[in-house]
Amino acid sequence: MLASTLMLIALLCAGVLIKVPYSEMSPGPTVNTLGDHDGEPVLQISGRKTYATSGHLNMTTVRVTSADYKMNLAEAVYGWMAHDNIVVPHDTLYPDGKTEQQSTQENAEEFSQSQESAKVAALKELKIPVKSQVVVATVFKDSPAEGKLHAGDVIKSVDGTAVKEFTDVAKLVTKHKPGEPVVFGVVPVKEAAAAEKAGKEPAASETVKMTTEKAEDDGRAVVGIKAGTDHTYPFTIDIKLADVGGPSAGLMFALGIVDKLTPGDLTGGKFVAGTGTIDDTGKVGPIGGIEMKTVGARDKGAEYFLTPKDNCASAASDVPDGLTLVKVDTIDDAVKSLKAISKGDTADLPKCTTKG
Repeated sequence: MLASTLMLIALLCAGVLIKVPYSEMSPGPTVNTLGDHDGEPVLQISGRKTYATSGHLNMTTVRVTSADYKMNLAEAVYGWMAHDNIVVPHDTLYPDGKTEQQSTQENAEEFSQSQESAKVAALKELKIPVKSQVVVATVFKDSPAEGKLHAGDVIKSVDGTAVKEFTDVAKLVTKHKPGEPVVFGVVPVKEAAAAEKAGKEPAASETVKMTTEKAEDDGRAVVGIKAGTDHTYPFTIDIKLADVGGPSAGLMFALGIVDKLTPGDLTGGKFVAGTGTIDDTGKVGPIGGIEMKTVGARDKGAEYFLTPKDNCASAASDVPDGLTLVKVDTIDDAVKSLKAISKGDTADLPKCTTKG
């Protein structure tokens, strides 16, 4: 008896003291994009008529342990046994040795981009024109572009070739060999902002010449900038939601905007939750932690869960009781399914299965 007791104590101490390279995921908060959060509307639209909404279009989140947290063996074992938690290798959540600060910054940037894409996708779904232009998003320190290009400059061309998408910039620059000159046609940020305020097209672009350098990772030619897309909307759309990161709320933000800008009630008063990234074209992309999000949504009362097509098989392997997983690939898919749900015509909904 004494030996068994001592062995048990030793095992318990080992479980607490031994650190393991794992992190934990669990259901996080879920917020109704049609409602209020911390005392103010999540979606605020001005300059355009909006319509009353009801029901829920909840975005969902996953709570994860921090990058600096050192999980012990006992916590890992408990997490493996718990139904509503998932224990995964630390590097799955924080690859390449990312710090907590780096991860938070990256998540904030992805969240900001997801909001912009949600606005664009929603307005395109409603056939409302959105003006877009390629801009300098970031200029890296000690790069060839430092002092020559600035964040917010509008990129019109590279080597005389018109730039239509932000991805065009890298493609055109990397046609060069490191050390070769490259010529940008740009509208400086101040001129671009003044023209936008006046409702006019900016003046002719200026020519900026610089010499490419070799990228440290793969040796390709670069100039030290990150290009992005800047959108101009015909009215103001603000998304007010703090302390959330990552791109996975894009779909639900877009649907909330569509609901507020169209007559009628998109949900029919039903409790619908969901997740998924979204791009400017309305394409819905997969996310991580789908099992945690379905649990969190059902715990709050969701009856339907809009699920990215590529997450369907994983989500369908363990569906919370009372929750219907609806497969979506585009924002248009999601809108059609919501209209069916609002009318009670759910027999033909595209539902997730373990095969996808």
